[in-house]
Amino acid sequence: MDLTYSEQDEAFRAELRGWLAAEVPAYGPPPPPGDWSARRAFDTGWQRRLHDAGYAGLHWPAEFGGRGLPVTQQLVYLEEYARAGAPYVGINFVGTMHAGPTLIAEGTDEQRAFHLPRILRGEDVWCQGFSEPQAGSDLASLRTAAVRDGDHYVVNGQKIWSTRAHVADYCELLVRTDPAARKHRGISWLILDMRSPGVEVRPMRTIDGESHFCEMFLTDVRVPVRNLVGAENDGWRVTNVTLRFERGTAFAQHIITLRSQLRDLVRAARLLPAAGGGNAWDDPSLRAHVGRLEAGAEGLWRMTQRGIAEAEATGLPAPTGSAVKLRFSELSQELSELAVRVLGRAALGGVRAGGVDGVEVARAYLWSLQYSIAAGTSQIQRNLIAERILGMPRSA
Repeated sequence: MDLTYSEQDEAFRAELRGWLAAEVPAYGPPPPPGDWSARRAFDTGWQRRLHDAGYAGLHWPAEFGGRGLPVTQQLVYLEEYARAGAPYVGINFVGTMHAGPTLIAEGTDEQRAFHLPRILRGEDVWCQGFSEPQAGSDLASLRTAAVRDGDHYVVNGQKIWSTRAHVADYCELLVRTDPAARKHRGISWLILDMRSPGVEVRPMRTIDGESHFCEMFLTDVRVPVRNLVGAENDGWRVTNVTLRFERGTAFAQHIITLRSQLRDLVRAARLLPAAGGGNAWDDPSLRAHVGRLEAGAEGLWRMTQRGIAEAEATGLPAPTGSAVKLRFSELSQELSELAVRVLGRAALGGVRAGGVDGVEVARAYLWSLQYSIAAGTSQIQRNLIAERILGMPRSA
């Protein structure tokens, strides 16, 4: 795998850097936390700017509205995007990072023609309806039922941890279409229009004071059969396609951002005074800790580069995505905890120190706690690594 940047890659970098330098400051800051209508407008507006400038769906095939750029230019894009501090379009990460790629891999021509352009233009927001109160880590135990009634499925059940479902237009929904089949064999993957009668969404307040996650209650919701992705009862296979995108390439931008956050922390430590004189960066134990984190982030980025390159070659992310997700979770939590320790009272008091916003540091720490659960628990990732990467036998 050759990831050396060519003259063409560097020309793309210069073009992109120039565009970001002009557009990011002009677009302005994001709205305050908690204003989800404003956040949706902010994120989708930026997504439209990316689309109009030709920077949306760089890795998507040209036939589906992307640019089909080589992997090296995808990596250049991620590096420059983080360098510029450009907005993260978090409101629709489900659509751009894994629902869209899943439709490219498994959808019908009709589904692709309708949904893919709308995702890239920022017109539609997607959420995920996978986990249930009794089916989180053991996702295949899901109970939400879909009964065929002519040209529709009638869906009844409950979902939980559906990120930003309260501002979503569509949902990638897992349902049980054959209750008599073995639990992995009777599942189907549906496209749910969130405006359908019988869909109720209840936001859930989390420890950081926001409502990222939602519960969904589905009562006699009619979903057209044409919204089935893949074959009926083949949803578990399609789901694993989705999860490999979610755990592999979808974390690339997060990893780049993590490296930027580490550098921000070093700059802050050089400015923050130490109790015995000098500054916080004079502490050798802090420098050693930062060095270990930097090495971990660099190794994680190389794993991500490999995963993206493999996705380009095969059309699907590698199973090493589970290792990427697990290590990212650990590094994010470790870095967030270290940032709180370095800022100390500034983080607890929510004031700026060393050029860093203490409120954001505290919020990032609280948010990092969910990484052990989101996108598959750390325990599940370790099982997947053992079985799919190391070739160890399945646990009893």
